[in-house]
Amino acid sequence: MARMSDQPARWSQATVYPDMWADPDDDPRGAEDVHPEGELATLLDFLANYRLTLRMKCEGLDAEQLARRSVPPSTMSLLGLLRHLVEVERDWHNWIGDGDPLPKLYGERDADFDGAVADQAVVEAAYSDLAREQAATDAALAEHPDLGERLGEDGITVRGLMVHRVEEYARHCGHADLLRECIDGRVGQ
Repeated sequence: MARMSDQPARWSQATVYPDMWADPDDDPRGAEDVHPEGELATLLDFLANYRLTLRMKCEGLDAEQLARRSVPPSTMSLLGLLRHLVEVERDWHNWIGDGDPLPKLYGERDADFDGAVADQAVVEAAYSDLAREQAATDAALAEHPDLGERLGEDGITVRGLMVHRVEEYARHCGHADLLRECIDGRVGQ
């Protein structure tokens, strides 16, 4: 069991608002008072911001820190979240098409988390895999701009898929908040 002295001190790089990750002028996610026009643009904006938030939560950490598990018996780590989202993006891409599904990249159940080991090559592969799978899913969905269109074998609407994507990243950004704070004490939205 960790002692209080083993816990990192809470901190933020922000100087304007102490509960923020970065100062507003340094935040790459854009101004909060700028809102896109239309439902699809709004969904894409939220998705882009959550994807970027997850990357920000991982910035500045080495392979060991990224692979550090939360609390036993959980296998969750920031690197595991990255790898999990690779598999999730691939699954969404599979939902869009009617062809044979693409196989899992990391193996069966929980292999995305179990294989998240403190190795720089594993970290680099996770970032590369995530960028590739995000781009593939984005490109496949770009061919279906009608949010009411039903896709794939299950007939999910584009809208439902987009909302599910935003929800998945948002949920895991919440996990990333807690994981990052446990690693080095950094806090913020």
